[in-house]
Amino acid sequence: MAKLYFHYSTMNAGKSTALLQTGHNYRERGLATLVYTARIESPAAPRVHSRIGIEGEARAFDAATDFLAEVAPAHAANPLGCVLIDEAQFLAPAQVRALGRVVDELGVPVLCYGLRTDFRGELFAGSAALLGWADSLIELKTICHCGRKATMALRVGLDGRVEREGAQIEIGGNERYLPVCRRHFLAAREAGRC
Repeated sequence: MAKLYFHYSTMNAGKSTALLQTGHNYRERGLATLVYTARIESPAAPRVHSRIGIEGEARAFDAATDFLAEVAPAHAANPLGCVLIDEAQFLAPAQVRALGRVVDELGVPVLCYGLRTDFRGELFAGSAALLGWADSLIELKTICHCGRKATMALRVGLDGRVEREGAQIEIGGNERYLPVCRRHFLAAREAGRC
């Protein structure tokens, strides 16, 4: 039975690596996949990139992408083993519902991978919708510098100061975002430094 899955975590937990491995496993068994990533992440040639250096081709999605309209003809032409979505926090709530229809009407599993919260500890719209609509929620874990489970992400400026305000979406990697436990998230935000 097909399901809508949401694999979530904070930064640096291996979400893209897990997506790429899952896609590889399906293709190795002769099953076709469709892989999507947010256009904001890769505007020119869409690819899923992992921090450990592996990457793969993808289709780009943005606010105008109609997943049911794209997946249905692809599935009719070559039955899909699954649809994989990287950077799922950038989905619109209506797109999450459309992915639910891909599962329910086409019988194709959809596996979404994304952040749960932003640098302020607020849910992303796509993540909030997935937390409500997904059949299965899977937390991918990473650790804080203290050894506890990291559940939050701090965004730091070039000067090392913790950012408390700003645009929700700002692309960056290890130089801008640090996975931390809730205790160190609150302490760093109060102190203004990590």
